[in-house]
Amino acid sequence: MPEGGGARWRHRYTLVGIILCLALIGWGGWVTSIDAGLAVPDWPTTFGSLDPITTGFEDPANPSAGWWTQPAILAEHGHRLLGALLGLWAIGLLAWTLAHEQRRGVRALALGILLLVVAQGVLGGLRVVWVSLDLAVAHALGAQLFFSSIVAAALVTSAPWMRTQLAQGVPRSLQRLSLATAGALLGQILLGALLRHPGAGIHLGFTVTHIAGSIAVLGLILLLHSRLRAHNLLSQWGWSLTSVLGLQMMLGVMALLVLWYEDSVGVRSLWQVGLNSAHLMTGTILLGLSVAIAMQLWRKRT
Repeated sequence: MPEGGGARWRHRYTLVGIILCLALIGWGGWVTSIDAGLAVPDWPTTFGSLDPITTGFEDPANPSAGWWTQPAILAEHGHRLLGALLGLWAIGLLAWTLAHEQRRGVRALALGILLLVVAQGVLGGLRVVWVSLDLAVAHALGAQLFFSSIVAAALVTSAPWMRTQLAQGVPRSLQRLSLATAGALLGQILLGALLRHPGAGIHLGFTVTHIAGSIAVLGLILLLHSRLRAHNLLSQWGWSLTSVLGLQMMLGVMALLVLWYEDSVGVRSLWQVGLNSAHLMTGTILLGLSVAIAMQLWRKRT
């Protein structure tokens, strides 16, 4: 596809999707951290109303109070509103892509993104209706797949991707290492979801497994970075991956220490909520970077 102003703006549009999705994932972390997943007991309505703004919320003790004054309801309903906004963004991406994109794979990716956001909405709704912790974890994992798909869309619509191609001399072992790194990160995020969602708490088994997983991910990322440097490939991507990893490890240690302390004294502070959400968002960025690196290493010359 030739480059042009339209192509550049479509790429920028996908970048907006990355920001929206990351914000939605962070907001979801807030919902989980304050146990607000069931603050709105119905779906697809909100307190019996389909009106996304006024909703059907009523407070007998304070008739003038709005849903946005209740932290738990603000978290859960706000999460729904942001998800709906991302759904509208996905519809726009598909329409724009079908109108101006000739590459079948990119068109299929845009359709997949829309289907994923619809599936995420249904999963989130059924989690409320069925009061299912399993669906909550599946919803959290689906968010990571959705974010990775948007990262992929941003990558394949970027000017460098359309102008250049990697040579076929990339070692097969390096390609496999990139996939293993992305897979390990996804598994680590799943362990984090099992650790953080209500009902799991700070279960010792999940905690030890999550810590062991973080060590494995650390080793894979450092190995991947060293291999990229050895083959003079994707240097900036490798450094970005390693830098974000350092931030993620620091946030993880801080979040775990705060969680342990506050659980022992029976409190929950803004520190815990903020650190948990930041740790989740940083892990999501790590996954997105690993997916982008893997895509570039596996790209074939055409």
